[in-house]
Amino acid sequence: MNCPKLLISYALSAGLACAAAAAVPTAAYADKFQTCVKGFWPAAKRAGVSWDTFQKATAGISRDPEVIESARYQPEYKKPMGEYVDRGVSPRRLSTGQERLNEYGPLLEQIEAKYGVDKHIVVAIWGLESNYGSNKGEKHVIQSLMTLACSGVKAKFARGQINAAFKIIQNGDTDTDNFGGSWAGAMGHTQFIPTTYAAYAVDFDGDGRRDIWNTIPDALGSTAAYLKKSGWRSGQTWGYEVKLSKGYTAKRYKRGKSRTLAQWQKAGVTRANGQPFPRPGDKAQLLSPDGRNGPSFLVLNNFRSLLRYNNADSYALAVGHLADRLAGQGPFIQQWPTSERRLSMEQRMELQRHLIALGHLEGEVDGIIGSGTLGGVRSYQRAKGMAVDGYPTQTILKKLRAEAPAVTPVAAPQSTASIPAAQPAQAGVVPQQYVQPQTAAPTQAAPMNGVQQPQAVQQYNQSQAATPQALPAQAALPQGAPQLMAPAQPQAALPQAGPPQAMQPQASQPQAAPPQPVPAQAVQPEYSPPGHQYGYAIIPVQPQPAGTMPWHSGQAGAPGYSRSAAEVPPPAAN
Repeated sequence: MNCPKLLISYALSAGLACAAAAAVPTAAYADKFQTCVKGFWPAAKRAGVSWDTFQKATAGISRDPEVIESARYQPEYKKPMGEYVDRGVSPRRLSTGQERLNEYGPLLEQIEAKYGVDKHIVVAIWGLESNYGSNKGEKHVIQSLMTLACSGVKAKFARGQINAAFKIIQNGDTDTDNFGGSWAGAMGHTQFIPTTYAAYAVDFDGDGRRDIWNTIPDALGSTAAYLKKSGWRSGQTWGYEVKLSKGYTAKRYKRGKSRTLAQWQKAGVTRANGQPFPRPGDKAQLLSPDGRNGPSFLVLNNFRSLLRYNNADSYALAVGHLADRLAGQGPFIQQWPTSERRLSMEQRMELQRHLIALGHLEGEVDGIIGSGTLGGVRSYQRAKGMAVDGYPTQTILKKLRAEAPAVTPVAAPQSTASIPAAQPAQAGVVPQQYVQPQTAAPTQAAPMNGVQQPQAVQQYNQSQAATPQALPAQAALPQGAPQLMAPAQPQAALPQAGPPQAMQPQASQPQAAPPQPVPAQAVQPEYSPPGHQYGYAIIPVQPQPAGTMPWHSGQAGAPGYSRSAAEVPPPAAN
C-alpha cells in the first residue's frame, strides 16, 4: 500500500497501516513550520506590528493540510465556464438573493446612491462569495496564510498578506479567536483578502469598526466602495449576450479588440434576444469561450471592474449573470456545451447509496448534492488517488458502481422548487432609510486556532506527548514532498521583554461525539462554489489604474488565487 506523501491525517483514507510511517515526517514538518512562523517576526516588526500582536496571533497555530489541498485546485480556471456559471447561478441562490434584496432593500438603496454600484451586483457578489453570509469560512486566517507562506504553495501571495492580517488584529477590528476566513485568508461576507481590506473596507454603519465579518452594512458597503475604486460606471451594465456573425472565426475576432457596440452590430454581432443595444457608443470586447458551440458576449467596462475583484472570466460572468437574474431577466438564450453529462436525480441518489455503502458518507439518501455528499466524493477520490475536486460526475458514478455492493434503488422525490419573479421598483416611491437593527452582540465563536484532527491523529499526538521520541538520524521527508521555506529576510533581535519560546504543541482535543444524522425534513445547504469546505470561491485582486487591466485571449483571465471557505460541514449525507 502506498502511503500518502504529506501528513498522517491522510492515513484514514489510505489505511491505518500508513500512520506509523507518516509519524516521523509529521513531526519534522511541525518543527520546520514553527521555525518558519517565528522567522516572520522581523518583517512584522518593521511593518509596525507589536510583539504582543504577533505572539497572540501565532500562538497555537499549526500547518493545515486542507489549506494546501485547496490551494492546488482552482475551479474557475480548471472547470468549463458553463459548468462554473451554472453552479453559481443556481435556483436556490436566486431565491435567497431575492429574499436578501427585499430584506435589505433600504440599505442597498443607500449603498447604491453613495457609490453608484448596482445593488443587484452587490448582492450577486455576496451570494457567490459566501452564499449570503452562510459560508464565510472558519479557517484561522493567520494559520492559513502561514501554511501557504511556509509550504511554497502560493507562498508569494501569502507573504504579501500576513502583515496586513496582523494589523487587522492590532487595530481591533476583530480578535484572534474570531479571525475566521477561507483557506487563503479571504474574510467576511464578501471575502476580502487582508490587503484589500486595509485599502478599501469602509465603516458604513459608523460604529468605528470596519466589521465585514458580522456587520452586513460594512460588508456590502465595502464591496461597493471597492468596485467604485475599480472603475465601475454607474448606470451601465456589464455586457450583453450576443449572436455571432456568419463569418465569425476565433482568429478574426480574437479577444482584446475593442469596438463600439454599433461597430460590432455592423460586423454582424447582434444581441441574442433581438433587441437593439441601448447605448451604441459604448465600447466592448467579444468574449466567446466556446465559439458557435455556446453563448457569446460583448463585455463592457464594468466587466473589467468585476475582473479586478477576481481576474477570472468565469467569475465575472457568473456575477453579472446572477445580478441580471436577480433583476428579473431570463437565463442565457444559447446553451453551454457540456463535456460530461450531468447526473439525474436517480443517479445522484445512487451515488449517495454507493458512498454510504463504501463508508465515505453518513446520513440519508435524498439526491441533494450538499456539503456532505461533496465531502463523500472527496473522500472517495482521496482513497483512489484521484484528483480531489468533490464534483459528482458520471465518471465517479461508474467507478462506484464497479466497486460498491448491490443496493436497492429508491424512487426520486418530486421537486417542488420554484423561483419567485423579482419585483420591479415602483416609480415615484421614495426608498425607506436603512436603520441598523438594535440586536444583541453576536455570540462569540469558538477559538479557531488549530484544525480538528481525526481520532488516529489525536491518539498519535497523545502518545507523542506522553513519550517524546527523538527523530531518527536517517529519517527523511518523503520524496517529492513540498519543502517548508522560511521567509527570505535577515533575522533581527527579538524584544528583550518577551523572546519567543519554542511553540508547544496544542493539547489534544477530547474526542468528539459521533455525528448525528440530520432529520430528512431539514433544509440542506446546496452546493456553493464560494462557500462550503467542498466548494470554491475567488480572491479579490488589487485594483489597477483604468486601462491597465490585461485582456487575454483564450481561457478565463490571468492566473490568480482562488479560495474555498472551510466551514465544517453538517453531518447529514447531503
